[in-house]
Amino acid sequence: MRLIAMEEAFALPDVLARRPLTRTSTSPELIDVWNRRLVDFTEERLPLMDKYGIDVQVLSLTVPGIQGLTDPGEAVAESRRANDFLAEVIARHPDRFKGFAAVPLQDPRAAAAELERAVNVLGLSGALVNDHTGGHYYDEPRFDVFWDKLAELDVPLYLHPGAPPADQWHLLKGRPELVGPVWTWGAETAGHALRLVLGGVFDRHPQARLVLGHMGEGLPFHLARLDSRYACQSDRPLRRKPSAYFGDNVLVTVSGVWSHAALTGAIAELGVDAVMFAVDYPYESTETAVEFLRSAPLAAEDLEKVAHLNAARLLRLN
Repeated sequence: MRLIAMEEAFALPDVLARRPLTRTSTSPELIDVWNRRLVDFTEERLPLMDKYGIDVQVLSLTVPGIQGLTDPGEAVAESRRANDFLAEVIARHPDRFKGFAAVPLQDPRAAAAELERAVNVLGLSGALVNDHTGGHYYDEPRFDVFWDKLAELDVPLYLHPGAPPADQWHLLKGRPELVGPVWTWGAETAGHALRLVLGGVFDRHPQARLVLGHMGEGLPFHLARLDSRYACQSDRPLRRKPSAYFGDNVLVTVSGVWSHAALTGAIAELGVDAVMFAVDYPYESTETAVEFLRSAPLAAEDLEKVAHLNAARLLRLN
């Protein structure tokens, strides 16, 4: 069974050397492994892909990526540098690596231009951003120029967690273990995705495609509630009920959620054509991810869709 993994991180070596991962809630041993693997493509990454049967990794710049920058000019320059680096990595292993571009949404017009360069000149397959940019969310009208370009190029935007916090939640006070991938990242990214849906982004840009990782950041399991409460509102500007955008404009990957109950539930809510495989390398175990998928209680034709066919169609891969 062919496997395309959709959410696989890398880092620029010089950036990681200056700012290595130092998440305080994660064990130092794991952080050392992650720092080593983020900048490696041949010593560990490809051998692990071969060992467990990953045919293609779709690479993207790790958190916080360009969303960690505040100066628009620096964001533009670093996006270009990251995308040029990624294209060189892919050129050395074109059958094994594809890539999502980093885009400087500090300047939406520059982000649209860089996306066009990344796709048409460098051959990248879309873009990945790490949540908001400087506290700005992409339902704001300023970002319409970027959504226009995504739709024109027919490539997806992968909305990933990991931007510097935009708000201080009193809820988290005294509970630092909630911050990050344990809970806040998923909640923040899910909220951002709902802003896009409820803000009418997919009514204005009906051809645009958004990808959410981590089994849709939990949203597939909230759609019935979302519809019922939206129907009670006096102002309902959307052209469709909120759940209708999921499985159509909003697609998901399984990254880091190794639960067959969650997988079958997401497929039941969104349809099997909207669910794709991902590992979340190096933060998750490739072995665990592959065993999870291979043992999933799915019909053979559905398993093939999740494993590689849906991703190949979305990214136009051979």
